[in-house]
Amino acid sequence: MKPVLKLLRDGVDRLTMYLPVILAAGLALGTYWLVRNAPKLFEPTTAAAPVHEPDYFMRSFVVKNFLPNGDLRSELFGKEGRHYPDNDTLEVDQVRLRSISPQGLTTRATADRSLSNGDATEVQLFGNAIVVRDAATTPTGQQLPRLEFRGEFLHAFLDTERVKSNKPVTLIRGKDQFTADNLDYDNLSGVANLQGRVRGTLIPTMTPAPAAPPARAKR
Repeated sequence: MKPVLKLLRDGVDRLTMYLPVILAAGLALGTYWLVRNAPKLFEPTTAAAPVHEPDYFMRSFVVKNFLPNGDLRSELFGKEGRHYPDNDTLEVDQVRLRSISPQGLTTRATADRSLSNGDATEVQLFGNAIVVRDAATTPTGQQLPRLEFRGEFLHAFLDTERVKSNKPVTLIRGKDQFTADNLDYDNLSGVANLQGRVRGTLIPTMTPAPAAPPARAKR
């Protein structure tokens, strides 16, 4: 009987000796199990790719932009408009645009459809596109003739006062008329770069005849 008790006592002693290790191992396994099975509160999310879809619509509207001093810079009218947040553009059906330059020159544009940036300083015109700069007189007294651009596509840059097109276009300057396959017009320099098949019709201006010298009476 004594040998049995001795063996049992030795077993208990050994178990007591390894008990801290067994408890530490059990605690580690328990912690690992909890971490693996705990609900994940903050799952990493993958950013969704931007989708080219309108986030709002407008009908029979007008968008106005003003200079820092409060003066009107441009106003855009449309039958229906769609705003795309991925690239901050505004697509407009039956568009009408009026822009006033810092020099006071007025430019008007119409088209079947347009695509402009957020502040309407860059406008692409599609279908029956017409851009007109009214005749004006500069502060220095220079006479600027009426300018008109026509085509199926015109790209107007209002801040830099440029009109470009990579498609056939008609330019009417006063009574003169030009046609070309593409156009780059810079209003600040007054230079029109016409390329491709260029044709022009120039109407000569009538200069007044010099006044006759005053008659002298004969004695």
